[in-house]
Amino acid sequence: MKYLGSSAFMLSLSLVAALFTNLTSIFPATLLTPPVRSVLTIFLLALMLTLALSRIPGSNLNPFRHPGTLVRGLLMGLVIPAIMPVIGYLILKHTAYADYATGLIFIAAAPFAASVVPLSLILRGDMVYAAQSTLYVYAAALIWIPAVAYVFLGTLVDMQALVLTVFSVIGVPLIVSRFIMHIALDRAKLAAVLNCVIFFLVWLSVSAADFKSAGVGILLVFMLIIMVRTFGLGIAVNYLDQRAGIGWSQRVTDILMVSYKNKGIAIALCVATMGPRIPYAMVAIAASIVMEICWVIYMDSVLFSAKKMNAATHETAMHPV
Repeated sequence: MKYLGSSAFMLSLSLVAALFTNLTSIFPATLLTPPVRSVLTIFLLALMLTLALSRIPGSNLNPFRHPGTLVRGLLMGLVIPAIMPVIGYLILKHTAYADYATGLIFIAAAPFAASVVPLSLILRGDMVYAAQSTLYVYAAALIWIPAVAYVFLGTLVDMQALVLTVFSVIGVPLIVSRFIMHIALDRAKLAAVLNCVIFFLVWLSVSAADFKSAGVGILLVFMLIIMVRTFGLGIAVNYLDQRAGIGWSQRVTDILMVSYKNKGIAIALCVATMGPRIPYAMVAIAASIVMEICWVIYMDSVLFSAKKMNAATHETAMHPV
C-alpha cells in the first residue's frame, strides 16, 4: 500500500513498463486497437476524475464570492502553463516533426492534475484555495480545451470527438462527483486505486508511441520544452511568490497548479482524436511524463522537503498573518 500510494513510484514504474513494452514490440496492438484504447482511456479517466473530484467539498465554492481565487486559479491552472508548449508547437509545426508536435497542444490544453487537492493537504498547502481552483479550472476547461485545440490544430483533429471526449472526462465527473462527495472513502486506498489507474493509462498510451521513428533529437527537444514548463515555471513561481511575501500554504498550491499537468486528459484527447497520428503525437506526452516524474521527485525531496515545510509552518505559527 505504501508503494501503491506513491504517485512518483507508480509513475516511474508505469513508464519503465511502457518503455519495455514499446521497445520490445510486445504491445498487443491487434487486441488493443486505437478504438479500444480510446474507449478504455476515456472510461478509466472519467472514473478516476469522478473519484478525485468527489473529495472536494461542495461548500464555499461560489466564484462570485472569490473573484481573486477564480482569476488566480485560471491563470495558474490553464493560461500560464500553456505558454511554453504552445511556443514549442509553433516552432515545430512547419518542420518534419509537425505530427509529433501536436502532442504539445494536448499538454497545453490539459488542466492541472486533480491530485493537487490531496497533495496540498499532504504538503500543508491551502486546501480551500486548491479545492475552489480545481472546480473553477475544470469547469472552464470544458470551453478552454476545445478552444485551444481548434485554434492551433483546426482540421488536424476531429472536433466533434474532442468535444464529446472533454464532456465525458470532465463534464460527467464534475456532475457525478457532486452526488457522491458525502460517501466516505479511505484516502490511502483511494490513492492506491487512482495510481493503479494512472499506471495502466500510461502503459496503454506510451506503449503505442512511435519512439523509433521520432529519433533522439526530437525527444530531447520535447524534454527541454517540458523541463522549462515544469522545473522552470515551478521554480520561478516559488521565487516570485516568496518575493511577494506569499506564505507557504498558498505558494505550495500555486506551484502544484502551475507545474503538475493532468497527463491522463492529454492522453485521452490524443487517443480519441488523432487517429493514425496517435503514435506520433503520443511521443511529446511521453516526454512530458518523464519530466514530470523528475519534477515530482524534486518537489518531494528538495522544494517541499520536510525540513523546509516544518520551518515554514513553524514561522507561520510564530508570526500569524
